Amino acid sequence: MSEVPNPLRHSFRALRHRNFRLFLGGQFVSLVGTWLQSVALGWLLYRLTHSALILGLSGFLTQIPSLVLSPLAGVWADRWNRHRMVIGTQVLSMVQALALTALVLSGHAAVVPILFLQLLLGIANAADVPARQSFVVEMVAGSDDLPNAIALNSSIFNLARLVGPALAGPLIAVLGEGNVFLLNGLSYLAVIAALLAIRVPERPHRVEPWAVLRSHLHDGLRYVAGFEPIRAVLVLLASVSLFGIPNTVLLPIFAGDVLHGDAHTYGLLVGSIGVGALVGALYMASRRTVVGLGRVIVVALSLFCGSLIALALCRNQWLAVPILACTGFGMMVHMASSNTIVQTLVDPAMRGRVMSFYTVAFMGSAPLGSLLLGWSASRIGAPWTSGLSSLICLGAAVAFARKLPGLREQVRPIYARMGVIPEVAEGLQAGEEAESVQR
Repeated sequence: MSEVPNPLRHSFRALRHRNFRLFLGGQFVSLVGTWLQSVALGWLLYRLTHSALILGLSGFLTQIPSLVLSPLAGVWADRWNRHRMVIGTQVLSMVQALALTALVLSGHAAVVPILFLQLLLGIANAADVPARQSFVVEMVAGSDDLPNAIALNSSIFNLARLVGPALAGPLIAVLGEGNVFLLNGLSYLAVIAALLAIRVPERPHRVEPWAVLRSHLHDGLRYVAGFEPIRAVLVLLASVSLFGIPNTVLLPIFAGDVLHGDAHTYGLLVGSIGVGALVGALYMASRRTVVGLGRVIVVALSLFCGSLIALALCRNQWLAVPILACTGFGMMVHMASSNTIVQTLVDPAMRGRVMSFYTVAFMGSAPLGSLLLGWSASRIGAPWTSGLSSLICLGAAVAFARKLPGLREQVRPIYARMGVIPEVAEGLQAGEEAESVQR
């Protein structure tokens, strides 16, 4: 009699890897601190300036380095030691948080130095994301548990997104923004300690001239441009990152001006996104196959866009909470599905470079969107900006949906060879054997 599969065990199967458990634990503590700082910084800038444009500029400076540096970081991640790269970026992020702490607690909080430190954080993130995304493969020691590891990593990110903002409002009121920044700086000690405890095989460190690195970068670009399924996923992700996700930089405006709240309200709104995103990440972790993720992307984006349009019309704080939970769910399912598709389809030799282009699509488009939406909100208001940008994202989702049948035909043989579609794999193998016999 066959054993009945345990859905709970399946949903957490990547935790059987010691390295991944260490990484996930350290990440959670650090990410809670990151969300504390994010909420405190958004509220500090809103309190100092009451300017949607400054909020948009802060988001722009945090993310614009990803547009420029992430492709290079992807090349480095493929050629150098990813483990050491991730440790280095976490140390740089800790330095940024402590510098921000010193600036605020010394009484010298001003917009220009704060924005400069946001640019420094953006540089650290630009190098961190492609290296960390590629490093996940090494921590789960193979590809079988990779989709689950990606989903669990997203779950931890969004659990922190729930806990951090929930704590941020009361902590800002009691301790002030400066001490909240200090808590974030100290939280990096957890992830750095976890990373130092991880043991992975040493990867060769290859120092190569710039011409060779540039050639590797061009190879990665040609690979992405020439493989339509990955290209389509990244183009859609870039569109949503340009017009959809930057709406989060407008949440202080919604909290203060539209819903007439305070820092607690802002923390509640961000936390609501975290609740929905956590549910979405757990849904992705419970999935047993990558088959059907294209359709999941379309449904998730439709929910994401519809909820942002509802937010644009909302004037009640408690009604905004479930609306933003739906926003978080749709956003997370879209991002995690896109990540899983790219990571499972990509040639392993190209993983770091392709994930750098994933970072450009996800984080590189967002700064332009933050600046654009911040400017727009300063002209026509946050509700109108949110509603119009959501309609553009919905149009991109419809265009992707129309391409889905053709994309399925292209990825089907790849998934068949991977054993993801067993019945097709058997037919493919039988066809190859018959062809061999005929030869």
